[in-house]
Amino acid sequence: MQNKFYDLKIKEIFKTTPDCSIISFDLNNGEKEAFKFIQGQHLTLKATINNEEIRRNYSICSSPLDGELRVGIKQIPNGVFSTFANNNLKAGDTLEVMPPHGNFNVPVEPNANKNYVAFAAGSGITPILSIIKTHLMSEPNSTFTLFYINKNAGSVILKEEIEALKNQYLNRFKIYHFLTKEVRDVALFDGRIDSEKLDIIYSSLISTENTDDTFICGPEDMIFLIRDYLKDKGFDEQKIHFELFNTTGQKYVPSEEVKAHSGEICDVTVQEGGKKFRFDLEIGKTNILDGALGQAADLPFACKGGVCCTCKAKVLEGKVEMINNYALEQEEVEEGYVLTCQAIPLTDKVVVDFDV
Repeated sequence: MQNKFYDLKIKEIFKTTPDCSIISFDLNNGEKEAFKFIQGQHLTLKATINNEEIRRNYSICSSPLDGELRVGIKQIPNGVFSTFANNNLKAGDTLEVMPPHGNFNVPVEPNANKNYVAFAAGSGITPILSIIKTHLMSEPNSTFTLFYINKNAGSVILKEEIEALKNQYLNRFKIYHFLTKEVRDVALFDGRIDSEKLDIIYSSLISTENTDDTFICGPEDMIFLIRDYLKDKGFDEQKIHFELFNTTGQKYVPSEEVKAHSGEICDVTVQEGGKKFRFDLEIGKTNILDGALGQAADLPFACKGGVCCTCKAKVLEGKVEMINNYALEQEEVEEGYVLTCQAIPLTDKVVVDFDV
């Protein structure tokens, strides 16, 4: 992925809920090619706010088949970028945007006869909606079942679009709404999803045996609850796909190998955009991304929490240890890919390539 930002003009902004804006971009012919995307991917947006450069990732909520590029930005308490976007941006403004990236998807198979399941909470619906629309439109024999958790009926993001989709695909799209701050008539749909509710869901509404792929997007605790539940039921882990918007992370405890080399100097070479950048990094002091940024390197990044995959690179030489990994598939890790924001060198020389 090239570390290049484009100045994209905002075509339209509308409020899907009082605290969530849907932003669509007006692309010229050159930009359309650069911003071709796959369902479930996201964009890195950049803006200077209060004299500070702020980068954030937001999922694309439109389908590639819509011919439109849209993201949803939900206001979060004390959120610098989300406050700026919801309160200040307007049609005609421009934003710096990096081309689409991310791997929260499975290939579309037009002749497939699959049953997909999705769990989304709040703004987690944005990539999920892109995925649902794309598969329903492209796979006429496949079905989708969505379990969507919100605080109340007024906080349902993209509610009208979801309802229109349900009416369009009556026999192939089912949706079940869960509300945490509003009492429902049916106890199952009253409150958050927990293990007991999952037991009911998978015994009366769907089954693991008849599910081909499961997509999950929302808070960390919800994602891991559902993931672990499915794994315990024998559901193929390779068919559980999830995306975190943020994470509390785990406290980093250096391995014995890192401790053994702590204080030694690693010769790090970063390849990006056809160029090479070299610097020394003290093992155990910081990760490769922050070490490179500290030397004024211009590299792609966004969350710095091991969530978004923007800083993904491949280790060509040497060995590293990742602190957290919420974005890379196991196959990618086995192929040598790392999240450089989480990568601690373990050898005296490391070469990573952002262009692979």
